[in-house]
Amino acid sequence: MGKAEETRKFIIEKAAPVFNQKGIAGTTVDDILSATGMAKGGIYGRFENRDELARESVDYLLEKLGNRMTTIMAREKTAIKKLFAYMNDQLDPINSFIPGGCPILNFSVEADDTDPVMRNKLKAVIERGQNRIITTIQQGVENGELSSDINAEDFALQMFASLEGGMMMSRVSGNSQYMAGLVRMLKAHLKSYEIK
Repeated sequence: MGKAEETRKFIIEKAAPVFNQKGIAGTTVDDILSATGMAKGGIYGRFENRDELARESVDYLLEKLGNRMTTIMAREKTAIKKLFAYMNDQLDPINSFIPGGCPILNFSVEADDTDPVMRNKLKAVIERGQNRIITTIQQGVENGELSSDINAEDFALQMFASLEGGMMMSRVSGNSQYMAGLVRMLKAHLKSYEIK
């Protein structure tokens, strides 16, 4: 990676949390300059405009989120343990590993009616996340770990929507107990399909 590419990556890594915390519309050029410690020319010499930086920052955060899900689930051997590990990683949305919380939740609210390109990116990420859950459940059924009575698509929808909703409730209230309760219910639901 050359110096120009390293600098571009640095700018994205510094700007992305700001966009996630303040929103795309709420983030000013001064916010970006402050986060990067760079002059305006240093930013615009590498990005056409603020919107290009915002789009690349969103891509960076969504990739970071997907990589974390993959890493956490890959550490475990069974379908139940994989899904429990992912749920456990969501237990403290107030102190998220990405400053400002879940970028899917944050950017979805901002982009749903105003930015069809962003909406389609987020839709694809949501579908990938749900598909990973579906595939994990299907593997659990194939391995004899989970009953074939489980509807993988329904559970994936319930799990994904519950975790996103729990993040929102926990962050707004400043209380992670909402998420803890949801995770407890999701785990009990999944365990009800376990073959012992």
